[in-house]
Amino acid sequence: MGRGSGHSRLIAFDGDLHVVRTVTNPRISSPVAIAPYPGSRLLVTERTGEGVVFDTAGAPVREWESPFAASLYATDGSRIVASRSPYYVLFVGEDGSAPLVWILDTLGAPYEGVGVIHVPVINYLAELVNAGPAAVADHVVYFAPLVRDEILRLDHDGSPVWRSSRGLIPVERDPRFVAGKERRVEHALISIAMTVGPDGRLYVLGGEDSAATRLRLDVLNRETGEIVATQVLGTPTTAIAVDRHGKIRVLDPERLLAQTPTLGRDLFVPAFALPDLAGKPVAARGLSRQGHARQLLGIVVRAVPRRVPPHGPTCTGASAATGFDIAAISDDVDPGKMRAFVAEFRPPFPILVGGGRMKAIYHYRGLPYSVAARQAGTHRRAHLWLRRRRRIPAPAPNHRERDPC
Repeated sequence: MGRGSGHSRLIAFDGDLHVVRTVTNPRISSPVAIAPYPGSRLLVTERTGEGVVFDTAGAPVREWESPFAASLYATDGSRIVASRSPYYVLFVGEDGSAPLVWILDTLGAPYEGVGVIHVPVINYLAELVNAGPAAVADHVVYFAPLVRDEILRLDHDGSPVWRSSRGLIPVERDPRFVAGKERRVEHALISIAMTVGPDGRLYVLGGEDSAATRLRLDVLNRETGEIVATQVLGTPTTAIAVDRHGKIRVLDPERLLAQTPTLGRDLFVPAFALPDLAGKPVAARGLSRQGHARQLLGIVVRAVPRRVPPHGPTCTGASAATGFDIAAISDDVDPGKMRAFVAEFRPPFPILVGGGRMKAIYHYRGLPYSVAARQAGTHRRAHLWLRRRRRIPAPAPNHRERDPC
């Protein structure tokens, strides 16, 4: 997988690590992992936890939502396992009823839970405590927690068959909030990625220290859990390849990606025209005023803002200074709730009504989702996620703060 010039791509290499093919598609937004899927297809994990299946021609076949707040998928070509993603951890409280990993069918539906999670004293941190990569081979599941120094082989009931440790942390403890001016969580970064190599051994990528300032690769015997080889990688930006003989190659990802052609910005296509709140059709190109070269579009579904700016003129001034026109697209399928939201917060920019059509066309990930587009039609995408269970009251009218635009 590679990113650059506004693109996310799947990149195929031959045995000599030469690029033989690239796949681009709007469904590939922010990929974090790729795994084989039944029928010689590929299963791509998106950062926000969706699973997207591609066929050998690079066309999307199906897609499913994450069974966890955000999932990471692993397969052995026939069985699909979902764990809590270590790459996009959301602070979601859990009560212990959900399993450590889910077994999914080929449509992405969970049908069997494996393992028991650990619920910390602060259950708000449960998602972090139980996040980590999983691997599966011959219907056997392996799991390595992100924040603890252990690697597990699980039996069918989810009980550990063996537990292996790298000896990185003398005393294990749960993540905790650290006192200070800014609220932050103190936790270790131990296990980052895991897979079963073509030689049948288990490969675990993790931190050489508890803060993962340097990386290490551990190779384990899958039957016993014994660590049979360890290689310190040093740099945190590393690509690793393993052949069927167990030969490990540590590579520079930038040099690998340099083999692929440099592409320009994607066109923001297909073009769209949506009604505004009064029902008048508005095309994307009609949003920008004369002299403004760019537009900033935000797609939301009643995402409650942390601070809704009541001072529209300030936003208008920022738009004029930067050459941006700002518009929002509500993709809410419930028009009543959408209009109630707009009436409550009265945003000072145009609102277009998507009604779910934008999701069907552009397959965006996460909300709110923003697009910065030039009048020429090229764009640069950026994702913003905001999940809140309650509204935070706005400051008093005389409260002075930085311009939110």
